[in-house]
Amino acid sequence: MNFIYKKIMKLREKYIDTLAKLYEYSTAIYENNRLSVMLDSDMSYTYGSFKKKCDELSHRLSRYGIGAGDKVAILSQNMPNWTVAMFSLVPFGRVSVPILPDSSENEVTNILKHSGSKAIFISKRLLPKLSKECSDRMDLVIDIETFEIIKRNDEAFTCDGKTTQPLPDDIATIIYTSGTTGNAKGVMLSHRNLCHNIIASLHAHKCTEKDVWLSILPMAHTYELSIGVLYPIFVGACVYYIPKPPATSVLLSALKTVKPTVMLSVPLIIEKVYKNSVVPTIRRSRVMRWMRKHMPTLLYRLIGLKLKATFGGRLKFFGIGGSKLDTTVEEFLKKAKFPYAIGYGLTETAPLICNAGVKYTKPGSTGVAAYGVSVKLINVNPETGEGEIVCKGNNVMLGYYKDPARTRSVFTDDGWFKTNDLATVDEKGRYYIKGRLSNMILGPSGENIYPEEIESVINNVEGVNESVVLERDGRLVALVQFNDNIINWNQEGEDQFFEKLQARKEAILNYVNRHVNKSSKINEVEVVKEPFEKTATQKIRRFKYKKDNTAEVKGDNPDRETSEKK
Repeated sequence: MNFIYKKIMKLREKYIDTLAKLYEYSTAIYENNRLSVMLDSDMSYTYGSFKKKCDELSHRLSRYGIGAGDKVAILSQNMPNWTVAMFSLVPFGRVSVPILPDSSENEVTNILKHSGSKAIFISKRLLPKLSKECSDRMDLVIDIETFEIIKRNDEAFTCDGKTTQPLPDDIATIIYTSGTTGNAKGVMLSHRNLCHNIIASLHAHKCTEKDVWLSILPMAHTYELSIGVLYPIFVGACVYYIPKPPATSVLLSALKTVKPTVMLSVPLIIEKVYKNSVVPTIRRSRVMRWMRKHMPTLLYRLIGLKLKATFGGRLKFFGIGGSKLDTTVEEFLKKAKFPYAIGYGLTETAPLICNAGVKYTKPGSTGVAAYGVSVKLINVNPETGEGEIVCKGNNVMLGYYKDPARTRSVFTDDGWFKTNDLATVDEKGRYYIKGRLSNMILGPSGENIYPEEIESVINNVEGVNESVVLERDGRLVALVQFNDNIINWNQEGEDQFFEKLQARKEAILNYVNRHVNKSSKINEVEVVKEPFEKTATQKIRRFKYKKDNTAEVKGDNPDRETSEKK
């Protein structure tokens, strides 16, 4: 029986090579299963009602001449109707253009113009980001919450929007990303790319129709789209959505209600739990401090059980991706036996390149090559073993939309995709990311300096929220944002404020320079007032801080000096 089941699974994996086939398969096999639920709302679907609504919307688009190959944008916060909008497009040969909800009006305008989108699904909350110019060009503007037409071009009512059964290498979606470098680009992902990631996810961690997912990351991001939207559909599972941004109180309430078995996250979320909850709790408790010294294994196991209970008590898979997880936090999760897993990839690889399942994580490592993906290092430094990660496989994008020159630049002559990430690899094939090639700083003696490694040390200083390390005029400068209200002061206490600020900056400088190698010692600490601007996966947009325009906390105290290594 087990042999027959495995045969069926293999046939299913081979058969589903387009999202159209995924759509037909899952809505037929899991027709009566619940597919998605919006908490505190009546918005929910079974797989059967989902198909009915998608087919209905597809016919509506066709009546306005929007057919196969046409681009349709989706601009909305997470909700079940986001998935409906997506599947009213891609199974019928149309191309979806997901837009991150925190995009500015200017970014939305640029994406809509560059993609040539003929229609848009948009939520009322984000409607102000749709400029009049873009709205006027649209044949249809549809309210994603009700699917009512907000604006239509009656001249486009031709009823000739023909649809087709897409082929594996047809474009399914164009995802615009600026990453952390500031260069916006439209990544063309094919049906094959996305379906390959579904299968890679299955091999990394097998889920079934009994699993329950809680979605907290933007659905317009490839990480959530591939693994948090498409993979659950493949196995017939149900995904729950939160109507508000996942602030702590909102998330805790949702965890208690949903009791998820699967969640996808980014490092920042679990790092904040560790720094703002776990560490202070241990410090405040005399018993826990004693246990940490004399019975650490038991202490971490007890904390792990408590943490798992906070996440609803049923969690089997807590995926962490988007950027590198702090090694100190990962070591804690490992000791606590928390069911975390690590994934590594890029939008251009839809996204999986490497992964480490719940039982196979190793602190500091991003895991081994994902199922069906070839990975290696090129231009390896013989002294350090560091090289750039390149990969090949059905996960690699078709290219950048309308940008063949940029597309050529990210492939080697023999067809390997260049990730721009530097790493080492061990004898078991596990990769260890050192940092971005574009972020790497060349030291005065030619040594490689990775700002991410220095930031990891800074972020472990008590009171530090986040940091960015940059090179300015041959010197290493750390921009630091504290997690308290140090920047709030009154006129009477100004001198005390700057004394306290200076002391904290010097403490960071001294601590960091004791814990990094000689070439990575920082020269100056600047304190920034506002939180750093981030991408959808909470990576800091470094290019925003390259110049000396960070609005550092400053004052008129003539005796104040910057915290600087002399």
